[in-house]
Amino acid sequence: MKASELNVVTGAFSYTGKYITERLLAMGKNVMTLTGHPKRPNPFGSRVSVFPFNFEKPKELIKSLEGAAILYNTYYVRFPHGSLTFEKAVEHTEILIKAAKEAGIKRIVHISITNADEDSPLPYFKGKGIIEKAIIDSKLSYAIIRPTVTFGIEDILINNIAWLLRKSPVFAIPGTGEYKLQPVFV
Repeated sequence: MKASELNVVTGAFSYTGKYITERLLAMGKNVMTLTGHPKRPNPFGSRVSVFPFNFEKPKELIKSLEGAAILYNTYYVRFPHGSLTFEKAVEHTEILIKAAKEAGIKRIVHISITNADEDSPLPYFKGKGIIEKAIIDSKLSYAIIRPTVTFGIEDILINNIAWLLRKSPVFAIPGTGEYKLQPVFV
């Protein structure tokens, strides 16, 4: 891909999206973000243009994606809150995928989760599995990244575990402790 091609990162002001955006900018890429918080302060200034998701207005969403080559999708919800449920996040992402295809996006890089499965009894993993299938079925070029957990300097979960390990003489690990875990540092 050429450095001048436009890259879209959903949630460039969010935890994972911020690090993807920083890396793309460091590589000399042009970056735009789609966000649910377009009025939020833009830490990247004029280097990143900002557009709202516009899930309820797919034609506007398509227009905002036109001219972009790659979509880095970090959009999802950690926990359902208010009207934003896992099912709604899946619906929104399906709208985003269709809009990306109509806008001429060449590739989707999707941040998923280990054990995503559309048949999972757990709504979080089920939703991620449904989204993966929608991306595959779109016939667009894609990469699906399935980290077990992402962590970094501002991370809460891993840093809380590390704090607990430093302070407590005992740390309980259920079962055999033979868990496959490949955290991704951002």
